[in-house]
Amino acid sequence: MKDAYILDQNFENTDFTEFPLEKGEYENCTFKNCSFEYGNLSGFSFNDCEFIGCNLSMAKLTSTAFRGASFKECKMLGLQFNDCNAFGLSFKFDGCVLNNSVFYQTSIKKTVFKNSKLIEVDFTECDLSNTVFDNCDLSGAVFDTTNLEKTDLRTSVNYSIDPALNRLKKARFSLSEVYGLLYKLDIEIDRNS
Repeated sequence: MKDAYILDQNFENTDFTEFPLEKGEYENCTFKNCSFEYGNLSGFSFNDCEFIGCNLSMAKLTSTAFRGASFKECKMLGLQFNDCNAFGLSFKFDGCVLNNSVFYQTSIKKTVFKNSKLIEVDFTECDLSNTVFDNCDLSGAVFDTTNLEKTDLRTSVNYSIDPALNRLKKARFSLSEVYGLLYKLDIEIDRNS
């Protein structure tokens, strides 16, 4: 049976945990206030699709393709982005909660994370070059052998990045958060002077 091809459709206020989304390729579609929580999106393709106010927490993403996908004010807890189809993988996030998600070994250059919570997210061995973290909370996020070249973290907070383990050439940081690069040295920095 051939997978569906759905173009220019709007899906609103739908609980796809009760009524599963038809497997296939979705292009230029909008999903607003929909729930995919614990759903199986394996093998789906989302090209230039927009997700607004959706809950995708714990959804299964084996071979899922996100190309030019946009997520706005979505709840996305515990997602395994490392299981996605790597070909053309690209997305942007605005106002999302991505806590405990995994981007292990993904190449997501030029991604924009804006006004988002990325608490305890795993970016191990990830290519985040030219990525922008705009006003994000990176508490407990793991950066290990991560490419952060030309990445902009100036408006983000609570990150801990070991310069010895990550590529940081031309990365941008704010002076007020620079201790996130020095935590490993076990030194005291007086913020009041």
